[in-house]
Amino acid sequence: MKLTGNTIFITGGASGIGRGLAEALHKLGNQVIISGRRQKQLDATTRANPGMASLQLDIADPDSIAAVSKQLMAQFPSLNVLINNAGIMLIDDAAGGIDDGLLVSTVTTNLLGAIRLTSALIDQLKKQESAAIIYNTSVLAYVPLAFAAVYSGTKAALHSFALSQRYKLKDTSVSVLEIAPPWVQTDLLGSNNEPRAMPLAEFIEETISVLGTYAHEVLVERAKPLRNNPGPNEGAFVTEFNDLMAQAPA
Repeated sequence: MKLTGNTIFITGGASGIGRGLAEALHKLGNQVIISGRRQKQLDATTRANPGMASLQLDIADPDSIAAVSKQLMAQFPSLNVLINNAGIMLIDDAAGGIDDGLLVSTVTTNLLGAIRLTSALIDQLKKQESAAIIYNTSVLAYVPLAFAAVYSGTKAALHSFALSQRYKLKDTSVSVLEIAPPWVQTDLLGSNNEPRAMPLAEFIEETISVLGTYAHEVLVERAKPLRNNPGPNEGAFVTEFNDLMAQAPA
């Protein structure tokens, strides 16, 4: 996709990967609007990036999505890029009883929220000469993390939805892209100082570089071995991966 001159709406844009993408795209000359549930975080991010805008949004609430979408289209009629980045990751136990609150909140936030928001904005995006819908999934869509089975499942479902939507929009001005991060140093599961995770700045730099190409799947080099895993013998690699993840860092 083109990297400048866009009007971009990013969910979960006040922290982690969302903030990193927002700031990088802001610096490239785009009008960036971030969203999230916490107004203080949104305000801190926009103060640090003059010209960036924000809208408070609860991605798990259909009424909030409807209201913010309406406001967004009225305030920013040139909106042409949607980045579905917001998500939550919680520990579960697929070998036991999974808490229903965890199940509902994870599916509602990670999967339904992205689909609902995209559906609310799709006609707006189709009006633009060039537009993009971007889903931030995960390499866990291809190699699930056993102690976050529900989270991994939502990312796999979002990947599948993106493939279908890309096909349906293939003859329009709207491109459907997928960013599938590896383990990145963010506050997700307290990974800010995790030595096995990819530094956030390094991830953002490489991601922006790939985003500026014609790739539909935006993959950093660290993500490619896991992306390439699915196939008849994928179970063996899933076992190896989870055994490795279960080990304490050196």
